[in-house]
Amino acid sequence: MKNYNSSSDRDNRTSASSVEPKILLVGEVGKAFLDAGAITDNCEVCATMLDAIDAAAKNNFAGIGIVMYGMSAKLSSSLKALRDNCDAKIILLAQMYEEPIAIRLVGSAYNGTSIADDYLICPVQPDRFYESILTPGRIKAEAGPPAAADATIEMKIKHLERLATEDDLTGLKNRRYILEFSRQIIEHAGKENGRVTLLIFDIDDLKHYNDLYGHLAGDEVLKQVAVLMQRCCRGHDVVGRIGGDEFAVVFWDEPQPFTVPAKGAERRSARADHPKEAIFIAKRFVRELEKSELSALGGLGPEGKGVLTISGGLASFPRDGSTAQELFQQADKALLDAKRSGKNRIYLVGKPQSDITDIE
Repeated sequence: MKNYNSSSDRDNRTSASSVEPKILLVGEVGKAFLDAGAITDNCEVCATMLDAIDAAAKNNFAGIGIVMYGMSAKLSSSLKALRDNCDAKIILLAQMYEEPIAIRLVGSAYNGTSIADDYLICPVQPDRFYESILTPGRIKAEAGPPAAADATIEMKIKHLERLATEDDLTGLKNRRYILEFSRQIIEHAGKENGRVTLLIFDIDDLKHYNDLYGHLAGDEVLKQVAVLMQRCCRGHDVVGRIGGDEFAVVFWDEPQPFTVPAKGAERRSARADHPKEAIFIAKRFVRELEKSELSALGGLGPEGKGVLTISGGLASFPRDGSTAQELFQQADKALLDAKRSGKNRIYLVGKPQSDITDIE
């Protein structure tokens, strides 16, 4: 791997550019790739965006991969400066919790194009990164039939990636994604004095509905519950299906990519009680379920009378656990307490005698 900060490397780049497409990596490469050592000598590395802007102005890179980790605060203006200095395809390498920022950047226009061309979620396989960089994008979009064929292949690859991270019935994130996202966001929250709250819930007596109306009707109930929960949540919260009728929601502090806190600004205590936002959303979800007839939720017809209910448990980082595993264990215990107490309620860890309906 080459390091652009080395003057000897800077002086010995001439012959390689005429042989292979050159790729620039920016930031902490080890945070982005499953095997950072597999990145070939075809890649040069810059530690900072300032170095990258300078390198892009002096070289004809085919693509630039930017590791977003630690760069969110000033990334928008830096990407605009990079666009002013090169025509390379820009791929953002985002941690799961940085995905909202990556989406905004890819969707932000600058001088008639996007600030960034695409993004990948870390950890990334090196081969997947090279494929994304070398697939015709913004610069070669007019290439004709070959570009169209490449776009079809790219679309199929993205479909397969979605299948690996999404639940095929509800379209929510799957268990694997939720566990990895929870690990990443808790690690991030520990460094930023942030808070993460996990809600685990399941549908009360779903087996009864399956037996009474059939499994297809039960599947419709699961899908409609997923839709309803997503409507109740904020855009950056992550909703997933982690079991048959079991769901998880990860509530977390939305990233603020374009502003830097003033020096000496007061930071809230991360060890306060459960965040009110998560409790409010959980209450709202319960109320929406109470207003929804089974016939409306699952398409069960006029026979689908009654109200669907859930039981759930809420646990918060760092109050109730310091790792994703501990948070899941605590939320699971609260869920069991809720079920043993008669179902149709959500319990908070540390409050075994009360559910969220008791909290204002």
